[in-house]
Formats: sequence, structure tokens, C-alpha cells
Amino acid sequence: MGEALELDLTYAARRPWVPGRAAFLRWARAALAAGAAARPQLLSIRIVGEAGSRRLNERYRRKTRATNVLSFAGAGTLPDGRHDLGELVICAPLMAREAARAGIGAKAHWAHITVHGVLHLLGHDHEADAEARRMQRREAQILGSLGFSNPYR
Repeated sequence: MGEALELDLTYAARRPWVPGRAAFLRWARAALAAGAAARPQLLSIRIVGEAGSRRLNERYRRKTRATNVLSFAGAGTLPDGRHDLGELVICAPLMAREAARAGIGAKAHWAHITVHGVLHLLGHDHEADAEARRMQRREAQILGSLGFSNPYR
């Protein structure tokens, strides 16, 4: 899957700590290997601060608070044959607080939320209990393959 992923990564926030391109590529590729067709994929990841996350969450989910990740489905197959998966918008300050509160490393939390978001773009969900269990198992498998522990234990 290596070269089949094109990542558009933008930083509107870089604090307190945000992973670099290589980490996002590794995590997204691992999630894609779990369920995407073997064709070139496009993925956008935008790192934002709390105000940006709050605005988007309110506009698209009617929730008046920042959230760790929002996923927006892409256009699908493009005329050139590539597949536009969509965009993940990740809130850097909230990620840092969540990792600290949970007592886990920032890198592990970023990996988890990136995998979680990519799985959403691939059609996975966690609205119903059975869906949530399936998605959590898949996340744990992918994260394990990357050397991270199960975030649900």
C-alpha cells in the first residue's frame, strides 16, 4: 500500500505537539491496508486549534464544543482513477489534554485517532453497540500492528 497513498497535510495549529508527515502516512496506510481497494488513495488531514474544531463541530454536528477528530467523506473515484477518501480534521490542543488525562503517550493517542478517523472514512461507525465493538476490535488490531497497545483496555 506504501506509494498508493497521497497525503495532503496542513497545519493550522502545531502546539503543544503534532506528529509529522511520516507518522501520519504510516498510521493511515495501516488503516487503509485493513479495508481499502488497491488503488491510489487521496487523504487530507488538517490540524486545527480549539476554535477551528469548535466551529466545524457546531456547523456539521450541532455540538458547541471542540472534538478530537472530525471526518468528512471525499468525492470518491476521481476522473484520473484515484479515490478521494476525504478529510480528517484533528484538534491538537484537545489531543494533548486527552492523552494527559488518560495517562497515555501523545504519539499513541495521535495514532489511535488517525486510525479511528480513517476507518470512519472507510465506512466504519460506532453508533450501535455491535458496530462499536467491531470498530474497536479493528482499531486495536491495526494499532497492535503498529506497536501500540489497545486503547480500549
